[in-house]
Amino acid sequence: MLRENYATWLVGSRELSLARPRIMGILDVTPEAFPDGKGGVDTKAATERGLEMLDEGADIIDVGAASVLPGHGALTSSKPLSSNEEAERVVPVIRALVAEGAILSVNTCHPDVAKMCVRLGAAIVNDATGFTSPDMVQVAADTDCGCVIMHWEHAGLGSRAPRREVLLDDSRPTRSPAPRPMASQHRFTLPDEAPIMRQVMGFLGDQARTLMRAGVAHDRICLDPGAGFDKFPDEDVVIQRATRSMASMGYPLLAAVSRRRFVGAVIGAGQAGETDPATHGVCISSIQNGARILRVHDVAGTARAVNAFWAVSHKDSRQGFVALGSNVGDRLANITRAVQMIDDIPLTCVVSVSHAYETEPAYGIETPVADAVAEIRTELHPLVLMGQLLDVEDALGRERNPEQAGNGPRTIDCDLAWVEGETHAGRRLTLPHPGLGERDFVLVPMEDLMHDPVRFLRHAGVDVVDPDDRVGHVMADLGEIVWE
Repeated sequence: MLRENYATWLVGSRELSLARPRIMGILDVTPEAFPDGKGGVDTKAATERGLEMLDEGADIIDVGAASVLPGHGALTSSKPLSSNEEAERVVPVIRALVAEGAILSVNTCHPDVAKMCVRLGAAIVNDATGFTSPDMVQVAADTDCGCVIMHWEHAGLGSRAPRREVLLDDSRPTRSPAPRPMASQHRFTLPDEAPIMRQVMGFLGDQARTLMRAGVAHDRICLDPGAGFDKFPDEDVVIQRATRSMASMGYPLLAAVSRRRFVGAVIGAGQAGETDPATHGVCISSIQNGARILRVHDVAGTARAVNAFWAVSHKDSRQGFVALGSNVGDRLANITRAVQMIDDIPLTCVVSVSHAYETEPAYGIETPVADAVAEIRTELHPLVLMGQLLDVEDALGRERNPEQAGNGPRTIDCDLAWVEGETHAGRRLTLPHPGLGERDFVLVPMEDLMHDPVRFLRHAGVDVVDPDDRVGHVMADLGEIVWE
């Protein structure tokens, strides 16, 4: 039976909620992808692409340095890299993206590279050889990284798996003496599922147990059936159709189908970029059958497809808090109108609103601010909701001047401060909001909405500072916001 409670995936110091699908953006740090003009890798360009993927909707960035190219019916390494060469490519990018707060996965088969990157802050080790190396198992045991076990037995699934056969009854009493046309005894378009899935699921289960025997917690392990790696397109389709069975093994399941040969085969396209829309379709099928992590190249397109599918197919309402501030014009009217507009956002409603408070200027703003906090429920992806909040700011005349501290005076400022079960890093949105624990002008209004916001936020992993050390202290209660 398909497991419905996907709980969390423990990756380093993070607990990644799998209550909704998560996107793992592929960042191939190779000279072909990011040339520096000298035959090496442009680290700055690679890092910038990683940050772009976070803003496009990636929850995890999978950083790898070894190119993979289509082989005859499989994917094989174009040129094996030494651990030193691989480290020279990935370490600077890992270091830069960790500094931005991203959840990083290192895609490597070298135990020394994996160990180095985890020490630098990578949260996940994605091992294409499925932790068959005792040294890689030891890396997992010695750290708290999440572990992606991929099925790739280099002998593959063997020669092409046999199709099921039907033997026709030729014992008729009379037959025409005329020669009969030759006919195949094959009557099925795909190989038999049973032997393929015994091998794939058997390998994944064995390796998961190997990790657990070494001391790796069950909730740190994720399974990947290894689409395209020493598998024919027919076999990959069989494996994809068995996603529900793999999900029932009880581990988070990763779908790494992006630009694989079988995706092109089912739509008749050969170029990698041409298969991205088909990849979206396969990803949605994987989600519907229990996969919760999608490893893809086209992050923006996948995020749009998945967000649309999830919104119309799953009831997934989350609690959230939006901090509202105004220091221009009729401040209370600005906050009131903002609350009304937030309540009109699709798949979102305002549950309650705190009083408005007069607060000390902070972050370079020169005049006192009227601040409030709205508690919401939303079924939108946080990045989608953030876009809607920016539209509210624009509609109310918010002007942003990068030359001024705090981007200058604001008619209204809508900060998405916290969303249930969500963490995110990026330039467009960071969750929980990086200043949440130090803002008196948010923490005090939240006391109107719940009994003990400090305890609540600390339980959610937010570092809340003592009242005397906060910024933007509350000076006066400006009264209720009447918005309904």
